[in-house]
Amino acid sequence: MTAFFRRALRGCFVLALCVSAASCGGGDTVSSNGGGGGVAAANNVVDVAVTSGPSGANSINVLYTTVTLCLPGTSTCQTIDNIQVDTGSYGLRVLASVLAQSMTFPVLTLANGGPLVECTSFVDGYSWGPVTIADVKVSGESASSVPVQIIGDSRYPTVPTDCVNSTLPNAEDTVAAFGANGLIGIGPFAQDCPACAGGVPEPIVYYSCPTESTCTGTTVPVADQVTNPVTLFATDNNGSIITLPSVATAGAATVSGSLIFGIDTESNNASGTETVVPVAASGYLTSIFNGNTLDESFIDSGSNAYFFSDSSLSSSACQQQGFSGFYCPASTTSLSGEMQLASGTSTVDFEVSNAEQISESFAAFPGLGGTNATPNSFDWGLPFFYGRRVAIAVEGSTTSVGSGPYIAY
Repeated sequence: MTAFFRRALRGCFVLALCVSAASCGGGDTVSSNGGGGGVAAANNVVDVAVTSGPSGANSINVLYTTVTLCLPGTSTCQTIDNIQVDTGSYGLRVLASVLAQSMTFPVLTLANGGPLVECTSFVDGYSWGPVTIADVKVSGESASSVPVQIIGDSRYPTVPTDCVNSTLPNAEDTVAAFGANGLIGIGPFAQDCPACAGGVPEPIVYYSCPTESTCTGTTVPVADQVTNPVTLFATDNNGSIITLPSVATAGAATVSGSLIFGIDTESNNASGTETVVPVAASGYLTSIFNGNTLDESFIDSGSNAYFFSDSSLSSSACQQQGFSGFYCPASTTSLSGEMQLASGTSTVDFEVSNAEQISESFAAFPGLGGTNATPNSFDWGLPFFYGRRVAIAVEGSTTSVGSGPYIAY
């Protein structure tokens, strides 16, 4: 059974809906000499792949890569695979269960003396764990003292009641529930909750936990928040580019591509004549579909389908158990939407196929589509990335085609 889920965060920037998630553990290696896997063709490039994920996951349309974490200021490192690549969230999050016993990261302590713990709300559940400090390496890029969430850390076993009740009561604190060994959020902003730096704590995000079972909501300085690690690289830090090949309508067993860091900083990440879609301070962009202007839309590699509302497909809902919320038209249906640009619009053609006809041996299915309960939203999930070069420019950055935040393809 394939795993159907949407990983986008609920929080300060992006709201989304989800169906379900399932998977099992994955591989990792530990070293005491800096760790890290093989460097890709260039120091700012790392391999990515759409696969079935950690053993037993049977994921569909989920993009994974490999990340190395090091104890801060040391050469004791662990390389972790099956880290989901998510342009719809911000920051690195790793499951505690995949970390070696030697990899105990120091928890970030706030100025008031309380250790910092986060409730990360997804649309189908929540993940609870402390914000720790780690050195991060991805291919030849590195960043020191990065705030990273360790999900399911046994040092903080008690989850606040409001965190549990903030969404569907599903704890995604294990690899089996999370569907990956971790997640690297490389969206067009640096921190995951800028509003949390204000004078009043944002509800159900960050907590100060003087003891393992005593946690209260807290404000958090921007520098202490879980942070998009790309923005902390010494160079190539103004954004990212995902390149994936086209996929046949029937799907594919696996798909391999690249994640390139930086925009207009190296010869391999130069801008061209791509379409540039502005992203608002809210994290949303505007799409037009079936004559409706949808101003809470987003392009999200962490969503595994196109999620949208279409009354013409309402009679094509899937009927099999496990496919609830997805479309199953009798034949592949060609559709089109538009992206609102700074001036004018750009048409995006896409297809929706019968989700129940996905081969059990395939991890990539470009025609996967599902319903969206948010009236003014269109979620352009990972299928949008197939056959495209998609650039994500971080807020405040400057490139040859404009200033971030934007997404270009």
